[in-house]
Parts: sequence; structure tokens; C-alpha cells
Amino acid sequence: MANLSVKYLGLELKNPIIVGASNIVKDIDNLKRLEDAGASAIVYKSLFEEQIQLESLEMEQNLREYENRNAEMTSLFPDIEHGGPEEHLENLRKAKAAVKIPVIASLNAVNIETWVEYAKLIQETGVDALELNLYSTPKDVDKDCKVIVNEQLDIIYNVKKAVTIPFSVKISPFYANILNIASRMHAEGADGIVMFNKLFQPDINIEKEELQFPYHLSNEDDNRLPLRYAGLLHGNFRGNICANTGIYTGNDVAKMLLAGADCTQVVSTLYKNGLGYIKTMLNDLEFWMESKNYKVINDFKGKISRKNLKDPYAYRRAQYVDILMKSDEIFKKYPLR
Repeated sequence: MANLSVKYLGLELKNPIIVGASNIVKDIDNLKRLEDAGASAIVYKSLFEEQIQLESLEMEQNLREYENRNAEMTSLFPDIEHGGPEEHLENLRKAKAAVKIPVIASLNAVNIETWVEYAKLIQETGVDALELNLYSTPKDVDKDCKVIVNEQLDIIYNVKKAVTIPFSVKISPFYANILNIASRMHAEGADGIVMFNKLFQPDINIEKEELQFPYHLSNEDDNRLPLRYAGLLHGNFRGNICANTGIYTGNDVAKMLLAGADCTQVVSTLYKNGLGYIKTMLNDLEFWMESKNYKVINDFKGKISRKNLKDPYAYRRAQYVDILMKSDEIFKKYPLR
């Protein structure tokens, strides 16, 4: 029987399939079902500072709504403050107590001070690790790209000084040089990199002529982007590599490991195929390993990375040029009508 165990962020995981952050993990029963299905770890839904700020503002507005209408009424309302992140922290404690597998917290804050404050509070819940969710949408056309990158590096540096638990950084694919930024993030203290953050994109309802925000699951072909960068980073990055986005099957997991990832995160496949589908994915991965006579994952991890391939053009632009030169091949599969 193949041994599927891996190491990630210093944690000993029984296999490379981690459940990514989503609404699925908010329910304790779901956590237990995921553990029973074979998940090696769970990333709990992100703590968003902006959500706490919005809730606090709404609460303040509701409390003060009648303040200036009747002088006598103002004394009827006690001073109440928003609970801040406490509800989320309590849910983290419950999640940690509910399962035996590692629980990884996820955090998305706004200010460096808050990143540090919340990271400390999260560590006190007893979670095994932390994932910094660097979800940033540029709003100022005059803000230099270097400023944004340096702000993110400062966040990592300050969180590293503040906590002792390991942490990874979940990034978007929108950097000019992901290889460089990943290495710089590791140098500032990140123990691993998660590729990639699935950013929610707006759509437009042309009938109502307004923005709408539909929830879209990943497509299976979306895994090609993390696969590419796992293949480029392996052997050139000292931290752990976790691939996510569009990973639906055990074969997809095998591909990521061959490219050089240490582990994977899954979400969309659970929505589409059910929480128990992790067991199928693990069975398929184990079957593939046994068919190839691989005993442990290190026997093949990174085998198809740029570092280990003899092809000097692997993962490079020359591949793209070669595809363009053979572009007429597509008509064999999709003849025009």
C-alpha cells in the first residue's frame, strides 16, 4: 500500500489533500464528515477585517438611529461595543476541538497593526497554522506597484515577529514575477506559498444595467496555472508549495505533485461531488501510485518540474511559441462548420 503522507508547514499530514477555506467548513458536522472522508487538514473560513468593520459600523448606526429625536430616549440605550473578531475566534476554537486533523486559520486584514493583532488572537485559539490571505484589489491608479508589494512584505515580516505558529501566504497570480515574489515572501518569514487565491469577479446584468456578483466555482482547466508555477518553483523555492484552484480528481492531485507541489487544497470539487468525494480522490491517487510502483510521494514529487526535466524549454515561452506554430492542429479536434 502506497504511503500518501506529506509535510506541510512543519505539520505531518496523512495525505496531500487539504480542504480549502470556504463556507463548507463553518459547520461542525461538515468538519467531521471531511475528516472521516480522509481530509488531511482543514483551512477554516477567513477572518475578514473589512467584514468586522462593516458590522461594527452598522451596529453603531442602528444604536444611534433615534439618538437625536428624543433627549429622554438616549439614556435608555446602554453603551454597547461590537464584539470584533471574538465570534470568529470562538468558532475557530470549536473547529479545533471538533477534529483531530490540523486546523489552519485564514486571515485577511487591512492594516499592518490589525494583521498582527488578529494573528496573535488566532494563535491563542490553538490552531495548528495560519494562512495569510493577501487579497488586495488596487483602487488608486497613482499607487506604485512596488508600494503594494512592499506593504505585503511588511505584513509578512511583522506577523512573523508576532506569532510562533507556522504560516503560509495565499497569493493571486497577478504579479509580474511570481517566482521572485514567492522567494521574497519566504525571506520575510512565510513558511509556504498557496497558489492561487480565487478572486471574486463582478458581472453585469445587461437588463437591469447593474453589477452582480455571482458565485462561480473553479473550472477543471483552472489547475493549469498553479501547475505551471509549481513546476517553476520546485527546487527554486525553500518553502512549501500548496496548489489549489481547479483540482477536482485524484489525477489532478498527482499532476500537482509531479510538477512539484507539496500538497493541494480543494473546495469546488466538494461542492460538485460531495464531501465524501475526498475518499475517491485518495483511492485514485493511491491506485495511480501503485500502478507506477511509487511507495511514497517523494518518489515522484517534482519529477516533471522545470528543474528535473532535460528539456531546456520546459515551462518557458518557447512552449507557447511551439503551440502557436502548430495552431492548425486544433481544427482536427474542432473542425469549423
